[in-house]
Amino acid sequence: MNTTEKVIFEQFPYWEKAIGSNTAARKTDLLVYVGCGTSYYLALSLAASANGAGRQAIAVPGDEWLNRPSLFWPEWTRTHVVAISRSGETTETVAAARKSRASGAFVTGLTVELESSLARSCHKTIAAATHPDEGIVMTASASLMLLLGMQMAGYDIPASTPAAAEALARALDASLPAQIHERSHVVFLGSGALFGIALEGALKLMEMSQVLTQAFHPLEYRHGPISLVDQKTAVVMLYSADQKDAEIKLVGELQDKGALVVGLGGPGDVALPVVDTDPAVAGLVLLPALQILGERAAQARRIDTVAPRHLTKVVTLA
Repeated sequence: MNTTEKVIFEQFPYWEKAIGSNTAARKTDLLVYVGCGTSYYLALSLAASANGAGRQAIAVPGDEWLNRPSLFWPEWTRTHVVAISRSGETTETVAAARKSRASGAFVTGLTVELESSLARSCHKTIAAATHPDEGIVMTASASLMLLLGMQMAGYDIPASTPAAAEALARALDASLPAQIHERSHVVFLGSGALFGIALEGALKLMEMSQVLTQAFHPLEYRHGPISLVDQKTAVVMLYSADQKDAEIKLVGELQDKGALVVGLGGPGDVALPVVDTDPAVAGLVLLPALQILGERAAQARRIDTVAPRHLTKVVTLA
């Protein structure tokens, strides 16, 4: 067991400590979730979840919010910016937090590093301790920041959530067929708050195993990208509670075209239920399963995820 795998399966006690550690933010005109890479994909999921909880929210990449915020929202003084960064040192995110605060927005930092540039740049910081052995690939810290962000948006995370997530990750790990690692084109599909999770799953698999990945809203996939599906394609479907019938039909079409489908929450060549899970927290429960999928794909290709190619733990710009 390498360090990445160890951290994935040892993250759940950290979730237990983080549950209930922060409360809902005050209601403002607009929540702007800002981040880069994994943090941006978490931002997309959190914005959808916040809107679902009756708030107004958008997600913007860090550099876009830093350089052209008016294209996304015209008023600084009517915003609560939530800047997301594992290290608290991501160049664009820290700069965006500082500019937002200087321009009149209320700024909260969402991180796992209380002693960081981001924490010092924000009015408020929400943080939780993460696994000390986490390396370059974001696993436990991504889950924790999503958990904290959901609590900030007003969601109560059930105490059963860590156990449900661990059970799903272990079930997927035990169920993966060898041929999935032979597929050279992997597609992740998720809608609503699960779209950001699909993007994060695709990123994890790509950076860990160097396999070509894509992510789409499920029904959007039929509008062009489906032309790429063949016997080299694997699809990971993150089933939603309210569009499941349409997603099941799409999965059947993809299987007919040669795709191998992993169905999380519904049918597939590998089909696993997401049991005893509130749909509102389904994305959080799914994250560790997607992390172990990336790790197993990397191991099948003999790639060391402790030191993935071209990547560093903190992304800074000179």
